[in-house]
Order: sequence, then C-alpha cells, then structure tokens
Amino acid sequence: MRVTAILVLVLFTGLYGCQNKAKRLPFLQMEVQEKVVDGKTLTDTVFRTIPAFKLLNQDSTLVTEKDFDGHIYVADFFFTSCPTICPVMHRNLLKVYKKYLGNPEVKLASHTIDVKYDTPSRMKAYAAKLGVKGTQWEYLWGTRDEIYALAERNYLVSAQEDKNAPGGFIHQGYLVLVDKEKRIRGAYDGTQDKEVAQLMKDMDVLLAEYRQQ
Repeated sequence: MRVTAILVLVLFTGLYGCQNKAKRLPFLQMEVQEKVVDGKTLTDTVFRTIPAFKLLNQDSTLVTEKDFDGHIYVADFFFTSCPTICPVMHRNLLKVYKKYLGNPEVKLASHTIDVKYDTPSRMKAYAAKLGVKGTQWEYLWGTRDEIYALAERNYLVSAQEDKNAPGGFIHQGYLVLVDKEKRIRGAYDGTQDKEVAQLMKDMDVLLAEYRQQ
C-alpha cells in the first residue's frame, strides 16, 4: 500500500447543514491522503491540527496544548516593543477579550517572537497595562525555534528577524481562530476593525456549532 499526502490550505469557504441550515465555518488546513490498495487509488481527508507544545506564560507557568482542551481560541504572534502593527492588533484583540471575558469556552494566545527581550515578567507587565487579568488571555514564551515553527508551519503566520525592519522583526498581523479540536477555522487581519468584527461573529458561529452537537 502506498500513501501520499497533499496539503490543501483552504478546504471550503462555508458549509450549511442540510436540516437546520445553520452556518458552519471553513477548515483552513487539510491533507488529502492517497492510498493505493490492490491497485486502486483511494483518497481520505485528514484535518491538520496544532501540534503539542510546551511554553511559559506571563506567570512563568508551563502551558501546553492541553490547557486549550475544551476551548476555542484566538492565536497571534507579536512582540511587546513592536512599533508598528502590534499595538493596533492588541487594542483590537482587547475587544475580543472583553466580549468573551469569563466565557469558559474561549481563550486567547499571544506568542512573542522576541524571545530574548520578552521575558514572562515583561509580558506580565504588558498584559497588566492592557488591563488583562488571569490566564484567559495567555502570553506565551518559548525558544526561537519553537515559536517560529509554530508560527510558520502550523498557524501559517510569517515571523522572522530582520535588523532593517522597525523593531527588528517582520511578522504578519493575523488573528487565527482555532476550534476545540485544534483545527484552524479562520484567519483575520488584526489591524482592521472590520476583520476583527468578523472574527467575533465567526467565534459566535463556532460556539453555536458545538451547542448543536
């Protein structure tokens, strides 16, 4: 038996249930696996998921993927000294935090790409300045290789050092919506009010999906 896999970044843009016509969100990553069995080619669809990780949060507490079990969450990549898009991103993400504050099904995860400067204590101060308390919004630190691999291979967000860029880093301002099974269900420009408003609408849709199960 021969197995090959093809990565498809966008599976579909919207599904509607046959019975209740409820809107469903797309899945943004999948693998189409081809198997040759007895000379016949069979295909199967496998959804890619965010892999296991071990990072530290703003309280210097170990955080793993298991801390997001049972939650939908929004992930982004930033650095506290960013002079360009990060302040706008996090002002917008603060709207999301406030809307879902106390909701046991929702979390946020901001990963620093400046692992030398952004210690957990520095991120704790950054969170406090925004008015963020507790760990519903996790600020995550790891090694350079861990963070950059998560960004580019799994969340599909570009992040790299560039001494010629403002602040020394180039990165994209996407807010990535992940479901309870760790599958990516949407990506939104965190610098655009309309995109962030759409993110919150889609989060409500995603939460409704789980209530219908």
